Amino acid sequence: MSSHTLHFCTLFDKNYSSRGIAMYESLYTCEKDFMLYIFAFDDSSYQTLQQMQLDKVRVISLQEFEDDALLAIKGSRSKGEYCWTCTSSTIAYCISTFQLANCTYVDADLFFYQSPRVLIDEIPADKHVMITEHRYTRYYDQSKVSGKYCVQFMYFDNSKESLEVLHHWRAQCLDWCYNRIEDGKFGDQKYLDTWTSNSLVVYEMQHLGGGLAPWNIQQYTFTTNANKLIGKEKSSNKSFEVIFYHFHGLKFYEEGQLIYTPNTYYINSAIRTLFYNPYVQALAKAKARLNVINNSIDWHGSAASSNYFKDKYIKGKVAFIISNVFKNILHI
Repeated sequence: MSSHTLHFCTLFDKNYSSRGIAMYESLYTCEKDFMLYIFAFDDSSYQTLQQMQLDKVRVISLQEFEDDALLAIKGSRSKGEYCWTCTSSTIAYCISTFQLANCTYVDADLFFYQSPRVLIDEIPADKHVMITEHRYTRYYDQSKVSGKYCVQFMYFDNSKESLEVLHHWRAQCLDWCYNRIEDGKFGDQKYLDTWTSNSLVVYEMQHLGGGLAPWNIQQYTFTTNANKLIGKEKSSNKSFEVIFYHFHGLKFYEEGQLIYTPNTYYINSAIRTLFYNPYVQALAKAKARLNVINNSIDWHGSAASSNYFKDKYIKGKVAFIISNVFKNILHI
């Protein structure tokens, strides 16, 4: 296993701060030689994170980060679209500003169970960029809309070949990055579809323990062994250690109610027990830690809604029936 320092970057505002802190804590637990660069997308997050003085963290404000190109398009994007637009720029900023040998973008709602170093060590010597496939369960395949690959864990080294890919992606995102489907594009993500075919330096992660998420978790069974989560792919019986899970779509509501994941996806009780319940506890600890600094902000970022019944039992059930019943009947 390599011994070089791992560099990660992420971005979030107060709505994702508790998730970001939980992600950091999980990374800190399983990997000691790393640095995490957090891009704070609002003043409250920046000030609070600065006061927390987290070990192995460098907090970066929008004032430090935004350049003329980003500011020129900022007004034309929604808050979410602007975050997507900025992803490539955060990686480029870190590599350039801090002269890093490598930088890996990670979503704030990831949670690590083992060091991601094993994923980076997997990259062949002649490759300089790594991306992760969605690995959709067949019923949930959204490749045509959301893309084959997920902008959740993306590695770039500081080489000419890698930076060419990165800067081209940044230019594409500056030109067009919206939450809609248009001319084969969607956000910052569909651009990745052609990377492995158009570039010889881009590598697709093979480790099944990286990139577990609601849209593919149905393909695996899990056990615990010596405090490690071990997965097994149902189709191949291939075993693997769980490295990280992407907690996409987790929502909190008033009176402590929550939706684990969009109801399109089927999550069984074992997955809830092994993954979701401990993660909710980790979020509660992160929220408590944030509240020590500033207790006037809803750090869960749940947009505490009173529409739980509508989301859970009306919109959710309709989506579930369409994805899990109709598709099964029609074999699509």
